[in-house]
Amino acid sequence: MCGITGFIQWSGDLTQDSQLLVQMTDSLATRGPDASGTWISNPCAFGHRRLSVIDPENGAQPMIVHQDDDVYAIVYNGELYNAAELTKELRNRGYQFRTRCDTEVLLLSYIEWGPDCVDRFNGIFAFAIWDSVHQQVFFARDRVGVKPLFYSHIDETLVFGSEPKALLQHPKVEPVVGPEGLAEIFVIGPARTPGHGIYRNVNELRPGHAMIFNRNGLRSYAYWKLESHVHEDDEATTAIHLREILQDTLERQLISDVPVCTLLSGGLDSSALSALAVDYYRRSGQGQLHTYSVDYVDNDKHFKSHTFQPGADAPWIERMVKELGSKHHYIEIDTPELIGALEASTRARDLPGMVDVDSSLLLFCQEIKKEATVALSGEAADEIFGGYPWFHRDDMLNSGTFPWAVAPDMRASLLSPEIRNWISPLDYLGDKYSEAVNEVPKLAGETAKQAQMRIMSYLNITRFMPTLLDRKDRMSMGAGLEVRVPYCDHRLVEYVWNIPWDIKMTGNREKGILRKSLEGVLPDDVLYRKKSPYPKTHNPNFLAAVKQQLLTILDDPSSPLLPLIDVAKIREIASSPDASTNLPWFGQLMSGPQLFSYLSQVDYWLRTYHVSIR
Repeated sequence: MCGITGFIQWSGDLTQDSQLLVQMTDSLATRGPDASGTWISNPCAFGHRRLSVIDPENGAQPMIVHQDDDVYAIVYNGELYNAAELTKELRNRGYQFRTRCDTEVLLLSYIEWGPDCVDRFNGIFAFAIWDSVHQQVFFARDRVGVKPLFYSHIDETLVFGSEPKALLQHPKVEPVVGPEGLAEIFVIGPARTPGHGIYRNVNELRPGHAMIFNRNGLRSYAYWKLESHVHEDDEATTAIHLREILQDTLERQLISDVPVCTLLSGGLDSSALSALAVDYYRRSGQGQLHTYSVDYVDNDKHFKSHTFQPGADAPWIERMVKELGSKHHYIEIDTPELIGALEASTRARDLPGMVDVDSSLLLFCQEIKKEATVALSGEAADEIFGGYPWFHRDDMLNSGTFPWAVAPDMRASLLSPEIRNWISPLDYLGDKYSEAVNEVPKLAGETAKQAQMRIMSYLNITRFMPTLLDRKDRMSMGAGLEVRVPYCDHRLVEYVWNIPWDIKMTGNREKGILRKSLEGVLPDDVLYRKKSPYPKTHNPNFLAAVKQQLLTILDDPSSPLLPLIDVAKIREIASSPDASTNLPWFGQLMSGPQLFSYLSQVDYWLRTYHVSIR
């Protein structure tokens, strides 16, 4: 993976801005620690940081192709998993290749098919292509939104980058946050409304969208979206087809010129990918698979089972390592490390995020990076197949809001009266929820229950899953590690989207059809294990430390956080043992300790990024 950035300006001499382009590019250094490149040719300035995965000796970017007097230039972040098929087709059409790199495949695909090239891609990507023939820059982002692309259109200038930090280097993009941005932070966050960049005049290209910038202005459009239609396959056929898609996806994503490993939690999703990878390695003679897991010092002493986390992972990891025969690496994180990485994880996101859930992943990826460059993760299976508790609990299904944030009144009460009046948080949340529900592609003839589950699936795929994909991208790339997510293959997402809920629940179990499709791949006890999420620390020292950290901020009259919050309300929560530990705040993993951490991250972000509220 890589980091891309740049700006397009229709007037002036951009060669005078070479140092600015270098600054923007260098801000993304962790995304691409292996090489750096810039290219300026009016009206374009492109920058790239490279993490070498395929053809490390070639494929430097920005990549330029000349055809007579025509010039095409690309900066690209991602992987094409069908590059071999595209290469063959392009060769048959007369194209010659200088590299084995999928960057060249993507650029030549654009030269041949223009913007329609995206319809042919299987992969994860965000890219910008300068096209001198049409005097335009073409941007696109992968269908599910695994790879990020932010942009700001101010006057006649378009600034873009893999992360907001690159845009904020440009003098036209200021760290200003208005009422919408604050509403995103305090009532939507750590999720974000699709396309919202938080900072004023900053947007994110939505998943499955492309964008064209020329002298007539900026135009974006959807080239892909979920479509609802009748599912024709019976349960047995569905299970077989799912297995075939997952097998093909996994094998495509194991292709690399650098070491590949898998993340193994002992749960269904990661165990399945690891088992399929081991089988592929055996068949292709590639040796022993390396697997990695994360846990926390003394978690075995402090773990307490609850609805969202019914059991510890450690025994199941051991079970799968023995089953797979993998070379396993146990990574253990201590509480001081976890707290110490909260600021680094904020910088990786350029925003407050999932606090210790972020910082633990950042530390985990840093350890993996010492021995591997590419990892496969089971991210997104729960959103796609319906694994979360809120798919199965009537109170959450009927909450009338995003089910991972079911305490909006409490969240609004944390704000100062002035900010509440200014941003109208509950109205904002209601509008965003209604927008999401109204987007759902309906299917005629569905029962009320089927329609309800389709809405829930859509909310998870388009609103919750991006939060976790953002986390995975920023924390892994913050460590210079590429993480691939096979369950996000668009063919799998399209197919599962239309599987009726009763088939998804085969055996009356969450993700039942996925379990059925994997029979024979995993031992039955692992295959039918109760879902458990990404592991979190249960050490009471974490709560004590983050609570004290926030109380110290509340005692600081210079804190930029104080005018935004109800300080007395926060102190009240901090003094209540029950509220501190059991507060329903966000998702499965974030309660009282994470609320304290999040507010501390907001304070750090406001200070460090010199954010202006207006």
